Amino acid sequence: MICVGLLLAAGASRRFGAADKLLAQLQGRPLVAHAAEALRRAPLHRRIAVISNAALAPHLAGFDLVQIAQGQQSDSLRAGLAAAGTPDRLLVALGDMPDVTADHLAQVLDAADDDLPSASHDGNAALPPACFPAGLLPALAALRGDQGAGRLLRDLPPTHLVQAPILLRDIDLPVQI
Repeated sequence: MICVGLLLAAGASRRFGAADKLLAQLQGRPLVAHAAEALRRAPLHRRIAVISNAALAPHLAGFDLVQIAQGQQSDSLRAGLAAAGTPDRLLVALGDMPDVTADHLAQVLDAADDDLPSASHDGNAALPPACFPAGLLPALAALRGDQGAGRLLRDLPPTHLVQAPILLRDIDLPVQI
């Protein structure tokens, strides 16, 4: 089974301010380095990062880089999908979630099957990181606008949700660093 990891790191960081939040220092490393390290340690055959800022590249060793202009969330997802081809599983992670671990990513991979995706769960909702089987990749590619794959993750059974509320912090503001 071919599993590809997709790190989405091309956002505009509007709420963070003028600086690229993914380069902000957290525990002595850029924010994006934390998410990248978890993906490097996860059981994946290939890793892709979609970026809009070339300054992120030095922190993404081992990733195939896809650089796009800043746009909407679905633009990043579609660019990553185009680079991934048709793997059996596509694990989607976000560059601004520094607490996600390789173990958590492996659990999300294991919870997906050929029919249904899997997702992380914070106790309230299904969230990234999420894993999609090949059969759902066309639905991901059809997303448009500033939306992610959330609608594809609604109503998943508990067996496809990996509970991890303390790992799912999403950095949006400088005070969160």
